[in-house]
Amino acid sequence: MQLTNLRGVYEAQGPFATVYLEARSPAADAEDQLRLRWQDLRGQLAEAGTPDAALTALDESVTGPAATEVHNEGRVLVADQTRVILEEHFDAAQGSGDLATVGEPAQLGDYVRHRLGAARMLLVIADQQQAVIRRLVVSGDELLDSGAEESVQGSSNESVHKPRQGALSHKQIQRSADEAATQNIRDISERVAKIADSWNPDVIVVAGEAQGRRGLHEELPKALQELTVEAETGGGIPSGSADEGTEEALRDELTVIARRVVIARGKDATDRYGEATGHGRSAEGTEEIQAALRLGAVDTLLLRQDERAEGEDQLLADAAGVGASVGLINSPVSGAVAAVLRYEAPVQDVAD
Repeated sequence: MQLTNLRGVYEAQGPFATVYLEARSPAADAEDQLRLRWQDLRGQLAEAGTPDAALTALDESVTGPAATEVHNEGRVLVADQTRVILEEHFDAAQGSGDLATVGEPAQLGDYVRHRLGAARMLLVIADQQQAVIRRLVVSGDELLDSGAEESVQGSSNESVHKPRQGALSHKQIQRSADEAATQNIRDISERVAKIADSWNPDVIVVAGEAQGRRGLHEELPKALQELTVEAETGGGIPSGSADEGTEEALRDELTVIARRVVIARGKDATDRYGEATGHGRSAEGTEEIQAALRLGAVDTLLLRQDERAEGEDQLLADAAGVGASVGLINSPVSGAVAAVLRYEAPVQDVAD
């Protein structure tokens, strides 16, 4: 995860009000429940000195038109002195509950862990004529975020359906159907590649009828083929009468795929750290990493999933300032935080 995406938050004028609202079960009185939860958190922020302008901006985000969604899905929000500068989905799956803090920098360690525990997906449900493309963020448990759905229609005007019999008189129709399907799949592939270039998915999931998804997988550029997984479920192109059972089966498969992506991501980060340590390009513990940050030497900051490090929010802010990324490490490290360095740096000497 690139921390440059959060640089705007860290560079804003503090102190910051950071609010975590955990996801709760849907209920008929969801808005009333959320209002009571927010009333308590708002009081804590006001008592800690949060300006009225910031509280008003948070009011609009929490209890506005999307209040039911906030209650059901969870949120993390950060406000500077006058406005909300970060608002994202957040599900406190580890049971951390609601939280409101004021200080500098913004307290985003839990949010970062949450995002690292999810996969950015490009879901393509395709046949030989058209496709539906969805941008999704999926955790190992559920769908966290969904962007706009986009439909792509192949440009061929010919039918992709072949005659049932293989008579010689049908060969031309068969050839025409193959060419039409190839052109349509090529059109879909070009659109998927363009979206992937801007969306930067962790994985592309191709679903739909067998010929369409296989053809699309093979047509994608090689770099995207390596990111692509063919779903075993998914049925055909969704419509107003889409089969709910098929959609549910696809959602279940997406969470399994997301889980695999997250596990592989943690393994890769841990292996990379081990390799860097063998070449003298690593640091452990808050003091060493602070020294490396002062030298601009940190390439990737590594947090533990279930353990906070001392001063980790400042480490995250400083890492964003030097253009570092952040990941999760599976192995125990001193102080629950480590770093892969860009070059061999005398961090122990500087820390001392």
